[in-house]
Amino acid sequence: MPAVKRIGITTTVPVEVILAAGAVPADLNNLFVSDADPPSLIAVAEKAGFPLNTCAWIKGIYGAAIRCGIEEVICVTGGDCSNTLMLMEVLRHQGIKTIPFAYPAAPETGRMSRAIRELAAELGTTAAEAEAVRMGLVPVRKLASEIDRLTWQENTVSGSENHYWLVSASDFNQDTERYFIDLRTSVELARNRPAFPSDEIRLGFAGVPPVYAAELYPFLEKCGGRVVFNEIQRQFSMPYQVKSLTEQYRRYTYPYATEHRIADIGKAVKERRLDGIIHYVQSFCHRAIGDIILRSKLDIPILTVEGNADFGLSQHLKTRLEAFMDMLRFKKSG
Repeated sequence: MPAVKRIGITTTVPVEVILAAGAVPADLNNLFVSDADPPSLIAVAEKAGFPLNTCAWIKGIYGAAIRCGIEEVICVTGGDCSNTLMLMEVLRHQGIKTIPFAYPAAPETGRMSRAIRELAAELGTTAAEAEAVRMGLVPVRKLASEIDRLTWQENTVSGSENHYWLVSASDFNQDTERYFIDLRTSVELARNRPAFPSDEIRLGFAGVPPVYAAELYPFLEKCGGRVVFNEIQRQFSMPYQVKSLTEQYRRYTYPYATEHRIADIGKAVKERRLDGIIHYVQSFCHRAIGDIILRSKLDIPILTVEGNADFGLSQHLKTRLEAFMDMLRFKKSG
């Protein structure tokens, strides 16, 4: 029996189309950060000639594609990283088939529908078949939303667990059935465990998933806080109840103007009773400029932190996080 083809993705795309085509989506970001030695993947890219001041994610994506033997990659050329255009050219230069996919500049129904149809045609399937896959994934996505609800409403899920399950929804860990089974087990465990302390600091995390996620969430909990809202990770899980694939990716906030993200974050601030937000920005990324808008539009304390190829928390960052937590605790008690 021939092996199922894996198609790499540079960020969240309509994975239903990939699955409808009989292939398996593989999020290169997740392959990068879950590697036993992520810095070595960055080294692969730098050895190939990627500049030192290129974002670690771009280099890690390249390294993961090369090391994992990915032969085909969907590169998101609109609505994500501007460096993906050149990454696509380099991957093609290395003999990897690349397929461009661009989210429309605005979440307009007709354009989004056309983008999905064009991707489906490229992969040898149809939008109707992809829609059937979407319907089949409804229970999986509902379960991801349940782990999120248990995080902020029942207070029985850690920020790290929330991060893991939601960020993994970009490709379902390359095995939809196994992801569903494992997530169901985690939900059942969470429903039957004691809640976190009621006096903890409730945090939101905005921005792309951080390179130092493995250390960040446990450190915050050690300081008496817990992330109960992971903005972009939650978006990866497609948390909205929708009636079509087009609507699903039209409501996905990440590719579009910052105003859509702010509306989503603002709702979470009130609904989840957030005390403060940590805004992560990636070094050398154009999205870091959006911090200006977040700070001007959101009426809540925000700590902006930066990262690149540092997979652990520096002492300087730990001190900043501790000071932010102390400030929020003082504000909450006063």
